Amino acid sequence: MNPSPSRLPLLALAVAAFAIGTTEFVIMGLLPEVATDLKVSIPSAGMLVSGYALGVAVGAPLLAAFTAKMERKHALLLLMGLFILGNALCAIAPNYDVLMVARVVAAFCHGSFFGIGAVVAAHLVPANQRARAIALMFAGLTLANVLGVPFGTFLGQWAGWRSTFWAVTALGVIAALGVARFVPSLPNLKAPDMRRELRVLREPQALIALGMTVLGFGGVFTVFTYIAPILQEQSHVSPHWTGAVLVLFGLGTTIGNMLGGRLADWKLMPSLMGILVVLTALLVAFAWTMHSTVASIVTVFLWGIAAFATIAPLQSRVVHVAGDAPNLASTLNIAAFNLGNAGGAWLGGAVLAAGYSMPMVSLTGAGVTVAGLLATMASVALERRRPVTAVAEGA
Repeated sequence: MNPSPSRLPLLALAVAAFAIGTTEFVIMGLLPEVATDLKVSIPSAGMLVSGYALGVAVGAPLLAAFTAKMERKHALLLLMGLFILGNALCAIAPNYDVLMVARVVAAFCHGSFFGIGAVVAAHLVPANQRARAIALMFAGLTLANVLGVPFGTFLGQWAGWRSTFWAVTALGVIAALGVARFVPSLPNLKAPDMRRELRVLREPQALIALGMTVLGFGGVFTVFTYIAPILQEQSHVSPHWTGAVLVLFGLGTTIGNMLGGRLADWKLMPSLMGILVVLTALLVAFAWTMHSTVASIVTVFLWGIAAFATIAPLQSRVVHVAGDAPNLASTLNIAAFNLGNAGGAWLGGAVLAAGYSMPMVSLTGAGVTVAGLLATMASVALERRRPVTAVAEGA
């Protein structure tokens, strides 16, 4: 059955989300190949994750401001152009430094694309279908973990890591053509008032919520950045089966994403604290289970569920405390996720560079997640003294 015309714009946005999600995460499955080819260490290769994440963190607010007055479709096409350029540069990068710059260029589109894309998706359908429209666009990001990252890992191991970036570049071109062809212009869509939006940065609860995101999700990337060498060196998973384990992780993230959304609608803050406790326990357990092939694979699957169950509650919390300035807050929270990714990747690399073992990396990640839990508890304590003047969250 052919998709209805009303769904084609959403599918074009979902393809773009799939491409962006793939290029963000696929580098972790290819760290050994990149490190060997460019003659750098695994911790140095891991900094390519940090470089991308910092590009998102810096690029999100800058491009949100730069594109604020642009028609939304034109802004999306500009952002996809940056994505295509950055990934093509990754594919031809002659050395590590050029690859790092290319990763940052590709990352600049990330935060603003999802911020603008969510607004566009919501305005393409009737009001009572907006949540489903946004979910359809973000389904591309979830599918990137299930299909894009494992396939990109397989392709990179078979035909060289550069082939993966050429494939993602081609996917970006297809997505851009889809946006150009199917996404309508929305000249009546009101541009955000950046001065009003910036006021959110004065709110203590908004700043704490961003900190919760940085720390709560940062522990995931302290470990996940190095998942390929962990599986191959500690769990004795062959390089060719690493992609299959990443498929399982991706399935876990899909379950976690849906579970986190339901829990956030039920009781936001209690659910978030519970998820962070489970995530911490799994990271502690992984320090031991990574030595067993079967136990490590089971832990990675459960870890995927817990890790991505945090996303909807963390995003919901930021929007909740932002009040009438949700646009910039939502974009900044995407930047906060990636700041956590960057800091986590750097921290894990620093632990390895200091001579510690892979299990210590997992324990370090658990410590970062505990810091996120403490920030969440501080937010709850502050709210009891100064209730957030927004829609009740059922906490």
